[in-house]
Amino acid sequence: MAFQGKKLVNDPNAVVTEFIEGLVETYPGLQYLDGFPQVKVVMRADVPGNAYDKVAVISGGGSGHEPAHAGFVGEGMLTAAICGDVFTSPPVDSILAGIRAVTGPKGCLLIVKNYTGDRLNFGLAAEEAKSEGYKVEMVIVGDDCALPPPRGITGRRGLAGTVFVHKVAGAAAAAGLSLAEVAAEAKHASELVGTMGVALSVCTLPGHVTSDRLGPGLMELGLGIHGEPGAAIAELQPVEVVVSHVLKQILSMETQYVPIKRGSRVVLMVNGLGATPVMELMIAAGKAIPQLQLEHGLAVDRVYTGSFMTSLDMAGFSITIMKSEPSILDRLDATTKAPYWPVGAEGDRPPAKIPVQVPASHSSRNEEEFNQPQELNEQGRILESAILAAANAIIDLRDKLNDWDGKVGDGDCGSTMYRGAMAILEDMKKCYPLNVASETVNEIGASIRRVMGGTSGILYAIFCKAAYASLKGSSDITPEQWARALEASITAVSKYGRAEAGYRTMLDALIPASTVLNEKLEAGCDPVTAFILSSEAAVNGAESTKEMKPQAGRSSYISGDVFSSVPDPGAMAAATWYRAAALAVQHKLKNSSN
Repeated sequence: MAFQGKKLVNDPNAVVTEFIEGLVETYPGLQYLDGFPQVKVVMRADVPGNAYDKVAVISGGGSGHEPAHAGFVGEGMLTAAICGDVFTSPPVDSILAGIRAVTGPKGCLLIVKNYTGDRLNFGLAAEEAKSEGYKVEMVIVGDDCALPPPRGITGRRGLAGTVFVHKVAGAAAAAGLSLAEVAAEAKHASELVGTMGVALSVCTLPGHVTSDRLGPGLMELGLGIHGEPGAAIAELQPVEVVVSHVLKQILSMETQYVPIKRGSRVVLMVNGLGATPVMELMIAAGKAIPQLQLEHGLAVDRVYTGSFMTSLDMAGFSITIMKSEPSILDRLDATTKAPYWPVGAEGDRPPAKIPVQVPASHSSRNEEEFNQPQELNEQGRILESAILAAANAIIDLRDKLNDWDGKVGDGDCGSTMYRGAMAILEDMKKCYPLNVASETVNEIGASIRRVMGGTSGILYAIFCKAAYASLKGSSDITPEQWARALEASITAVSKYGRAEAGYRTMLDALIPASTVLNEKLEAGCDPVTAFILSSEAAVNGAESTKEMKPQAGRSSYISGDVFSSVPDPGAMAAATWYRAAALAVQHKLKNSSN
């Protein structure tokens, strides 16, 4: 069902003027004409009106496509942008005001997307400006490749490919070319470009309800940029499938919308429609490039990925492909101060991106020494059983940990700990030097660091590294050395994690365990009994977190009484593996003595 869209706006009728005010406050090189609300024109602050000695390049249209068009105003690109209301062509008087404000003796070029309202309003403004003595040329951009060749007079819609035309024309004008030359380059660029869009959601106009036209699990193919329906609705597919369909449509030899064939060189733009994360746009770009190269036989000279011409808050993307020529590349790479042009994409792109090799570790360890020994000594067998028991206990606890964490955190504690436990079990088969306890602890930390993300992963890696530093150099490690290693680990975790006892973290299990372990060993208690008693203290410490107010981690941001019924997942995980290890050591030694 339709619902009211949430918007960060004051007055739906003032969104464009307030956008312009914020834009020019952000970028010193931009200014606007004082004609609100009828005249909404963003212009270069350094252009001296009718004394400007280069061709002025002007574009615009309905707002809601930001950063287009005002975000592309700047030296080397647009001289001015005429902003209409949301999805509404700007009025003639506003266009005329922009022409008068920035056009000098060399004239101006109007770059217009192929929509009836834009063509008519910009066309009338151009004729009026000519009657006033201005030199004016106009280039219409229609780069839409979603629909079959039109049979009427409407023609192809103007989409994100228009931004490439802005850049080519702006660079040509900045180079000092005449109006006829700038117009010719812009027209040529417009003939080399094709675009198709895919929407995952419908956009919401300020002050309006969101349409329910596009239901869950569906995507719309071949849409325009004003929220109008696309050419077709289909089931949502994986990114590479969607990208493949779009590329085939743009490069179709039947429609021949773009003069691109196998062996051609191209420029690619992956454009977000307003609500698509950069992550998803980069995934689409990563899938598009090899398909262009391998399936279509094209060389990709430049890639531009980001949001260039949006449709308010629409989720989805469009792909633009432009035939590459040396002159086009020169214009695309030319310097510009337009705030939203991606300067980082300039320069020749290599035919293939080969990942840089990971630098080798500076560790001087002997690899042969660290292969798991064929014959384990007593310490190795005890350590092996403790590790197996600890890892399997965590694996068995995964769902409970996730359930607890879902109530007081982000719900992934169990899954994160599970990944670490599985990695430990796998790596132990291959590379843990179990006869050398210190190095085994170090390798456990390496396994954890490789697969466990987030705070828990790095804290356990720190835990293991501190224990390794404490144990390093000792071959037959005594219980007292293990106790000191546990103390060192707790100290390191507290130092870098800034948690202490009572903060509702894993330390609330480990600190009591360490305290009891030291006390029992100092009192002359049997080491295994001391280990068992300390593990009971760990479990009790973890359970006591139910009564603690969180002061560290994600739980510290949550309010409410939920904590009184849920223990800290990190503390429970620590107590679980510690207790399992203690019981395994007890069992192993008991069996070996019988």
